[in-house]
Amino acid sequence: MATDDYAERLRLPWWLWLCGLAVALLLAFELWMGAPGVRAWLPFVVLVPLALFGLWRAGRILVAVRGGELVVDDAHIPLTFVTDAVPLDAAGKRELLGVGSHELAFVVQRPWVSGAVQVIIDDPADPTPYWLVSSRDPVKLAAAIDKARVSAPLPR
Repeated sequence: MATDDYAERLRLPWWLWLCGLAVALLLAFELWMGAPGVRAWLPFVVLVPLALFGLWRAGRILVAVRGGELVVDDAHIPLTFVTDAVPLDAAGKRELLGVGSHELAFVVQRPWVSGAVQVIIDDPADPTPYWLVSSRDPVKLAAAIDKARVSAPLPR
């Protein structure tokens, strides 16, 4: 397996874990007060692990440049189809998610991550014009994509 040129996880900040757990506990307490016996503890057994699983799932996204590909969670694209990588600040990200958006764009966006990278795609077999990927360090990610793109083999 090739080494990563760049890799980051888009993990949740600690305060989102606290908020999610607090909401699950509040809902479980509300249900607990209205039910006697075993049914009183069932909301805790179900809601708290479900909330923790949902929070873990929301913060597990991997963004990496490795082996001549850009990998975002389960999606990947060979860098031979990438023509440019543009780092975006919060305002640029907001623009591409709002009025400047394209209906066929591939978007992996996390609201707790302010930066992003717009990856321009040129693949005749794919109508996707660009990928918009959240990143805590968009300049490093764009530089890693550009560096790996230059050294990637040409498509056949």
